[in-house]
Amino acid sequence: MFRIFICFVCFIFCIMWSFLNAEETDNNSEKSLPLGIQVVQSVELPASTSIWNYEKDGITLIGEPRPLDQTKTEIVRYWIYLPHNYETQAKSNGSPLLLFLHGAGERGNTPDEIAKVKVHGPPKLLDKPEFNKTFPCVAVSPQCKHNFAWSPLQLMLLLDHIEQNYKIDKRRIYITGISMGGFGTWMCLNESPKRFAAAVPICGGAKTEWAEKLTEIPIWNFHGNKDGTIPFLMSQKIVDAVHQAGGKNIIFTIYEGGGHDVWTQTYDNQLIYDWLFSHSF
Repeated sequence: MFRIFICFVCFIFCIMWSFLNAEETDNNSEKSLPLGIQVVQSVELPASTSIWNYEKDGITLIGEPRPLDQTKTEIVRYWIYLPHNYETQAKSNGSPLLLFLHGAGERGNTPDEIAKVKVHGPPKLLDKPEFNKTFPCVAVSPQCKHNFAWSPLQLMLLLDHIEQNYKIDKRRIYITGISMGGFGTWMCLNESPKRFAAAVPICGGAKTEWAEKLTEIPIWNFHGNKDGTIPFLMSQKIVDAVHQAGGKNIIFTIYEGGGHDVWTQTYDNQLIYDWLFSHSF
């Protein structure tokens, strides 16, 4: 009887141990990161083959989305910011998410180069306490590798990874980008138009044949009409094409006399964030 009793106790102990370990695994499935600061994370994804490609009309460079190389993988590094009220948001619908795409000058391949992503835009501002203390959502700022353009397919996999590891409100995912990242924003909208609740591309451009897929997305586009790097005409063409396709949710702000860097004044304007985060599926 004593042996039977010991066996029974051991059996109950094993069951309880397995249960407690399972609970611990579930609790640790979400990464524990500090709130209110940006930290670097990385994920291994299929390799991007997207490049810059000259348009035949000679206007400017444009991002050319291409298939992923499924035979190779690469490490994609990104800054991630969890808002101060992330835990409260996680108990309801989850946190909204903003994806920021940098310009060509901030590309990099090595861990130390990830700092360049903070030179402009939301990742720069999120290091300022007066900005980040009220910033309402998760911010993800990946880095594109040298000599390549943004890959919308790879970025969709990155978003999948974030959604799997953090409490994200999928009804409120937003995207913005500057210059090469402006092109990247348009490419992502074309790749997955129903994934984003709203978008803010800045001094970029897109192929006009994408317009049919973009008519329902709230888009606020910005460009300086004296931009010597990405001509203002690039934005004008896609905005006109979306209007002609029946789009009524697109706004185009033209900075008179503005050069290439119109993103600084754009991201310094609280109205941009109020408009962006007001949209939801």
